[in-house]
Amino acid sequence: MKRNSSNSTPRSASPKATGMPPPELPEGQVSAVLARIETLWSSLGPVGQRIADFIVKNPREVVHMSVSEVAERTGSSEGSIVGLCKNLGATGFQQIKIALAQEIVQPVQFIHEDLDPQDKADAVIRKIFQSNVQTLRDTQATLDAKAMERAVKLFRAAGRIEIYGIGSSATIAEDAHYRMLRIGLNAKVVVDSHVQAISASLTDPKVAVLTISHSGSTHETVTATRLAKEAGAATVCITNFGKSPIQAFADVVLFTMARETSFRTEAMTSRLAQLAIIDVLIACLALSDYDTSVRTLRQTFDVLSLKRY
Repeated sequence: MKRNSSNSTPRSASPKATGMPPPELPEGQVSAVLARIETLWSSLGPVGQRIADFIVKNPREVVHMSVSEVAERTGSSEGSIVGLCKNLGATGFQQIKIALAQEIVQPVQFIHEDLDPQDKADAVIRKIFQSNVQTLRDTQATLDAKAMERAVKLFRAAGRIEIYGIGSSATIAEDAHYRMLRIGLNAKVVVDSHVQAISASLTDPKVAVLTISHSGSTHETVTATRLAKEAGAATVCITNFGKSPIQAFADVVLFTMARETSFRTEAMTSRLAQLAIIDVLIACLALSDYDTSVRTLRQTFDVLSLKRY
């Protein structure tokens, strides 16, 4: 199943073409189904991949089919289909159908196409900006509001916050640190792998840790998160949607949805999604103690004004 080609994403159709109007998406409903399938496909078994391929190739049919019909068409069991739906973040097949119906009636352009060596500047501008916009839309659809609320509570309850990131995630970790300081939180950032391990092992239940890792598989950040968890710290992770080792050590996971191609490495679209989640997190943290946050922002603004001519 080739995932980098724009042809892997079906063209959209009008509501008339699909035979049904776009339904309202219930609160907590899973969305961005095709993007989730693309991300998880390689980690699925043969049966899961067969079901996933069928959904991607026939989304308009699937919204009108029962779980039994899909099982018959894919040569699989109903349990396998429900299992795939749960891997995609849904409670069952019905949620996937509703989300697909919402997705396929929206205009979908070839916005995940890869860059070509022959591309001129205008084509590069169009592809990069369209892909970045779609990354933010997919991440918004994937981000769980309840998970964000839990993260805010953990950080507000902590006596100290530690932030970990390596490589391209290090700059995002440093930005999160700066933003937390601006609203008066006791935070520190650690981007050296050795110092991360030491610092994480010295945390305790009064500490909350924020780890940023696109893959969720970077050895250094997984180790630091595990050490912090074992020391009793509360752990929050920002990582891309899908299964990854770091999630086993996270109390709360905030998912991005960044699709990469051969030219668009993880340092590109993923950092936009990560920054967007940091923006939401900081805003929610500030609103959770509005008066203190406003007072601290004014105070830090006055301090920073001394740095300007």
